[in-house]
Amino acid sequence: MFSGGTYEEVARWLGNFLASHAKRENPRAEVILDRREEREGRSYSVRFRLGSRLGSVCELDYREVAENREKLAWCRALAETARARVRELAGPPGAVVGRSE
Repeated sequence: MFSGGTYEEVARWLGNFLASHAKRENPRAEVILDRREEREGRSYSVRFRLGSRLGSVCELDYREVAENREKLAWCRALAETARARVRELAGPPGAVVGRSE
């Protein structure tokens, strides 16, 4: 263990943080956080789900999350990433993100 917290503590924080920001974009958004045994102490895999749509995998390094979770700028960037991924899922099928039609 180091100053950033144990793997499980950081996982709990990460799941809550991502869910909070995803739900600000869409209340039905869900976060799927993979922290299976083979990842323990190394990384997390995150996906967002909105209804039947499932987003792509986002890999997050455990130490990076643990060391940066108290840094406002890092958290702000992570929150925006979560919200952007949910917005992408909420768009119409086949829509290109960032392009108006």
